[in-house]
Amino acid sequence: MGEYSIDNAKTPEGCSGEKTRGDNAQDVCSAPPEKSEMTGTQILEDVARSGHSGLVVEDASIAYGTKTIINHVSMHVPEGHILALLGASGSGKSTLLRGIVGLEPLQTGRVYWNDKDVTNMPVYQRGFGVMFQDGQLFAHRNVGGNVAYGLVGKMPKAQRAQRVAHMLDLVDLAGYENRSIATLSGGQAQRVALARALAPAPHVLLLDEPLSALDSDLREQLAVDLREVLKKTRTTAVMVTHDEKEATIFADMQLRVRNGVLV
Repeated sequence: MGEYSIDNAKTPEGCSGEKTRGDNAQDVCSAPPEKSEMTGTQILEDVARSGHSGLVVEDASIAYGTKTIINHVSMHVPEGHILALLGASGSGKSTLLRGIVGLEPLQTGRVYWNDKDVTNMPVYQRGFGVMFQDGQLFAHRNVGGNVAYGLVGKMPKAQRAQRVAHMLDLVDLAGYENRSIATLSGGQAQRVALARALAPAPHVLLLDEPLSALDSDLREQLAVDLREVLKKTRTTAVMVTHDEKEATIFADMQLRVRNGVLV
């Protein structure tokens, strides 16, 4: 049986709190429906019903040489929802994430965002953001410079500064623009990485084990905080994790990956 779960979650400040059910839920800031589980067949039916709205992956396969890593995977993430891809190390979940963002070529299948086929688009044209486990912050740039990185050339300098300040306030780091990256704690560094990833307002944010390097207490608190930020910004997101508790706290939906397939 494949698991496609939707969990109750805290409603972010400023949201209506009304529950909207169905594939085309509009009030994405409200608490999602009660947990439900779908079989692999039902997941495919959900993909078919989606009409390619939101993030849709159809029949995706990825191979390294003769070894198949992802084997004909299909999934649908409605716009504004958060999906957790759960699996053990080596299950293929991170490879699937890289295939969605365009860092790994698909041998079969397509990737869509709101009816647009992005499969053959280069990474920078897809409008997808990525946040990795180590954050990959630039040590030679201060906090503000890191957050502004994806905005250079897209808006005037004054507007960039306003956007940076807004993003830092969103992740509870207001006033940190001039701080050195070397002075940040692990949790603060991941907040800066999130602010940088969200600053260009991506269609989808893909997070590859973003909290796994932190201790358990901090990891759980950051999972709550990151979820709230994503809901406030109405960002569609896919997170890879091996931690079931983290997935339950963070995500609206869960899919399990084992040996390159959904189980």
